[in-house]
Amino acid sequence: MEAKKTPSADLTKKTGMFLNLGLAVAVGATLAAFEWKSFDDGSLKDLGMVNDNFEELLDIPITEQPPPPPVEQPIIQEIPDEVEIEEKIDVNFDVDVKEETVIKEVEIAEAPVEEKADEIFDVVETQPTPPGGMSGWNEYLRKNLKYPTQARRMGIEGTVIVVFVINTDGSIQDVDVLRGIGGGCDEEAIKVVQNAPKWEPGKQRGRPVRTRMRLPIRFALS
Repeated sequence: MEAKKTPSADLTKKTGMFLNLGLAVAVGATLAAFEWKSFDDGSLKDLGMVNDNFEELLDIPITEQPPPPPVEQPIIQEIPDEVEIEEKIDVNFDVDVKEETVIKEVEIAEAPVEEKADEIFDVVETQPTPPGGMSGWNEYLRKNLKYPTQARRMGIEGTVIVVFVINTDGSIQDVDVLRGIGGGCDEEAIKVVQNAPKWEPGKQRGRPVRTRMRLPIRFALS
């Protein structure tokens, strides 16, 4: 026959109580350990009876520093003026100006254009003209111009451009060929111009001037 425990001997009924009690004891012990304070057993000293003078200990002597050296001041010397102007300019304002005084207007005339005597003009106001005009010049060439034999034999014909200078007295100088055709025609053109009579000189501002001329002389086989 199985043995049965009595309800009074069953310990499982008080398990919750014992658990809560153990937790409470453990928490109390922990709190008591944190709050526990301990002190040394040495006797306390009365600092009021100490004779030490803390003011003397805190009295620090001031360090003495030597004064800075004096700064040298620059010496400023006054330099007198080299030249003293003693002259006085007397201005006379006592000038009698009458109302009737009439001040004439000053007319500024253009300076006359000076023309150099040796200057040669290419273009002038009045062109030089040969005696009898251009018809007289063509007549002069017809009578005095000779066809060179060499040019005639070689069949050379064309126009020679001659350049020359008409002086203020109408004489001709500096005759030269600007464009030639050869065969002796260039030399013949120079000779006939050099032997030409005086021309009427060119004029600039109403005065005769030296003028450079360029004229064609035609050589044609008839």
